[in-house]
Amino acid sequence: MNHNAPLPLAHLTGTRPRVLTVAQLREHGVTASDAAGRPWQQILPGVFLLHSGPATSEERLHAALLYADRRGGSGAGSGSDEAMITGLAALALYRFHSAPALLALPTIDVLVPNTRRLRSTGDVRVVRAHTPPRPVQVTGLPVAPVARAVADAVAQLSDAGTVRRLLSEAVRGGHCEPAAVVRELTVARLLNRPHVVDAVESLLAEGRAIAEDRLYQLVRGFDLPEPVWNVDLRLPGGPHLGGVDAYWPEHAVAVEIDTRAPRQGEDEQWSECVRKRETLERLGVTVIHITPRKLRDWPEQQASVIRTALTASGDREPAAYLVVLPR
Repeated sequence: MNHNAPLPLAHLTGTRPRVLTVAQLREHGVTASDAAGRPWQQILPGVFLLHSGPATSEERLHAALLYADRRGGSGAGSGSDEAMITGLAALALYRFHSAPALLALPTIDVLVPNTRRLRSTGDVRVVRAHTPPRPVQVTGLPVAPVARAVADAVAQLSDAGTVRRLLSEAVRGGHCEPAAVVRELTVARLLNRPHVVDAVESLLAEGRAIAEDRLYQLVRGFDLPEPVWNVDLRLPGGPHLGGVDAYWPEHAVAVEIDTRAPRQGEDEQWSECVRKRETLERLGVTVIHITPRKLRDWPEQQASVIRTALTASGDREPAAYLVVLPR
């Protein structure tokens, strides 16, 4: 056979991205020897790039997914229920400013179930999950949710500043809540690394500040009465009862932002939270717990909950007198 003779493959080489598996080429009547005789490149085992130049970022991503799921037949990204982009490549697709550009990444991380027999090779690093998350479609590609992608990126990073910036952007950019990031870092067993622990402490503090600001906006944006902010409650001459984020003394209604994260000591922290709530409610105070996610996604609903509690206060037994101190 004359391998220099043109094959009728214009319909393939004209497509974007120009990446196909051996199985997909075979479906188009192209044998392995045909492929070898053309100016194409096998950029990963069983995956061909249908031109001689360097792969684009898009082609690298599609090639990584095809390598991770070489069943062929349905185009790049087939089987996206199994393989998905994660780590820094995923964060670049989410347009994180703190993540390197896709072209600058030496490796593409691909998340697969841990039952898959697949090895890292070339510029593809295989990351395994016992229970893979549901992928998000970004630019038509299956991508791990932000919190999981952050954890997979952090697992490969030793620079404290980079880790802190990634975690901060995940929360500040509204991609996910701090608790979701901490949960993934916990599952990945990364909270035994000092630079990760330091970044998490900063993340939780920043997440609380953002949530407090949203609570201020909720109260003022939905014309709720102005509470006293960030106060400690005490019985006159008695013990400290605990701090709350907002308190309406004349209604005996308190709001507390629940920013607890799944970390060591959560049981003790949760028990203390329950004790505080039960004590305040015995004294006639209505305590409303609001998560940062509810403040972000359903502010109108949370405003309605607070307004209902304020309105209902007139129908309750008068609360015990409490001393309100700045926190």
